[in-house]
Amino acid sequence: MKHRLVVAITGSTGAIYGYRLLLAASKIKDLETHLIFSNGAVKTMKIETGLDPEEVVKLATFAHDEYDFSANISSGSFVTSGMIVAPCSMKTLSSIATGYEQNLVARAAMVTLKERRPLILMVRETPLNLIHLRNMVTVTEAGGIIMPPLPPFYFKVRNINELVDLTVGRALNMMGIQNSLMREWDSSDAGTSQD
Repeated sequence: MKHRLVVAITGSTGAIYGYRLLLAASKIKDLETHLIFSNGAVKTMKIETGLDPEEVVKLATFAHDEYDFSANISSGSFVTSGMIVAPCSMKTLSSIATGYEQNLVARAAMVTLKERRPLILMVRETPLNLIHLRNMVTVTEAGGIIMPPLPPFYFKVRNINELVDLTVGRALNMMGIQNSLMREWDSSDAGTSQD
């Protein structure tokens, strides 16, 4: 059965998460991706990764303009497996928490929540203020999943891509999409450390 996954990349730091998510998804058989690449994300992608945003867009099956409210993903009748916002800016979090559908990212997220489909927000900000925390609680109460991209350091990773991919693999797994990036904990993975 084919999965459809909505992927949004917003302007927060952490553009590598959106890129690595699309890269992983492009290698999964029977996975159709619908990308929303915000204007802020285009700038952040260039600054943080040096990647050409057009090359990133090509990894998606379909790409939608940030303000195209006529896109199929803006309707609940278009069935998807869910949506991942990677990374998720505090602006986007605020829009979703308040129901302010100011762009297609927020509209698609609202559709995902109202249709009771998984919505994962890889929120990126530190430190967090009370407004951020309350917005996260609101989204959680509405059925969303707040998943700050905090890498698991207990696996023996060799580089930043592996570290990012562990989070990406876990997010895909939470969507019910099997992937080769997901690793299960095994005590043999444990390294020796001293405090």
